[in-house]
This record gives sequence, structure tokens and C-alpha cells, in this order.
Amino acid sequence: MATVAKDFSIEEKLTAVLTLQKIDSKIDEIKTLKGELPMEVSDLEDEVEGLQTRVSNVDSEINSVNEYIENRKAAKKEAEALIKKYEKQQDNVKNSREFEAITKEMEMQELEIKLCDKHVKDATVRLQESQNSRLTTQKQLELKQDVLDLKRKELDKIIKETEAEEKELAKSSEAAKAKVEERLLTAYERIRTSYRNGLAVVPVMRDSCGGCFNIIPPQRQAEIHQRKKIIVCEHCGRILVDTELNDSVKAL
Repeated sequence: MATVAKDFSIEEKLTAVLTLQKIDSKIDEIKTLKGELPMEVSDLEDEVEGLQTRVSNVDSEINSVNEYIENRKAAKKEAEALIKKYEKQQDNVKNSREFEAITKEMEMQELEIKLCDKHVKDATVRLQESQNSRLTTQKQLELKQDVLDLKRKELDKIIKETEAEEKELAKSSEAAKAKVEERLLTAYERIRTSYRNGLAVVPVMRDSCGGCFNIIPPQRQAEIHQRKKIIVCEHCGRILVDTELNDSVKAL
């Protein structure tokens, strides 16, 4: 929170808020340098995680289908073994009733074999579809991972190059805020958030507002140069300062 003494002059107040603007603009430059990279990296991380989950789910499905196929093959072998057993039993039957009963059991096992073959065939089709799906998803995952790795490297490089400066500027911004009158700071932050470029304090340049570029009347310019009161642009609402004051104030 601002802690400025009430007897500070208008020029000192303007200098304080202009200093804050210069610092915040430097921070904005670093954010612009990063651009959309932080958001792109975050989105890509979500996509990669989603694709990894999909691959994992397909792997589980493939394992499940393989297990089912093996179970059906085992069931077929059991049915085949039973048929051989029943064939031997047919040689030792004592009457037609036993023969018919064994024949019925053999027919049931033959049906079981056909069902097992059908189940294996259908499951093999599903397995192939799942394997194709996994291959496609894996390729997508690898492509997204490559892009993510590249974007991370770009972002990490920028962070490495600007991290120290950004931390220093953040500290300077907080220190500068403490020197700005509370009402002026509130106005500054409100104006700053109203514009994409974050400019709340701008100089008069070539007889125009440095923010919206509308013409500033000569009398208004003279008042700005005198630094006797805080003047805002009647078009965009930004705080106006003269060129000399603007040039004399540095971010750090």
C-alpha cells in the first residue's frame, strides 16, 4: 500500500507514479518476450498427459483382449480333449442310450469349439483395431512431446535470461508502489488494467497524448509542463506528463 506523505509536491507524486510505470513497462516487455509460450506449454502438457492416458487405456484394453483370446484358445483345447475322450468311450458303450448320450456331449463340445473360434476371430479384429489405435495415438503423443520439448526449451531460455531482471523489477515495482499516493495508485492500477499495453502514465509527444495520440491543446500542455496538478487525457483518461519529466525518470 502507498505510504506517501500528504505534503509531497505534485511533481514528486508524478515522478513516483511515472517511475512505477517505467518499471511495470519493463516487466511487461519481459512478458511480451515470453508471449504465449507459458500458455502454449501448459496446453501442450495437458494434451500430452491426455494422450499418455489414452495410450495407457488402450494398452489395458489390448492386454484384456489378449487374455480373452488365450482363454478362448484354452477352452477350445479342453473341448478337443473331451471329444477325444468321448471317442474312446464310444468304443466301450454297452447300449445305444450311452452311445447317444456320448454323441450329444461330443456335439456340444464341437459347438463349443465353433464358438471359441468365432470368439477368437472377433477378438482378433478388436485387437487389431486397438493396436492400430495405439499406434496412431503413440505417433500423436510423440509429435506433441517433441513440440512440448521445443517450447519448454524456448521458454526456459527466456526465463533463464530474464529471471534475475524480472525478480529485481518485481521488487522495484513493490518499492515504487509504496512511494505513490494511495488514491493516485488506485487510479494508476485502474487505468493500467484498462489498456492492453498497460500504459497508465504517458508523455505528451508531438502535441499528442502518448497513449491514444489525440491532440492536446497548447494551454493543456502548458499546465502539464508546470507540474502543478495531475492532468489526465480527456480522451483516454491516462495520466499525462511532460517530455522532460518522462526523459528524466528511469525504470531502475
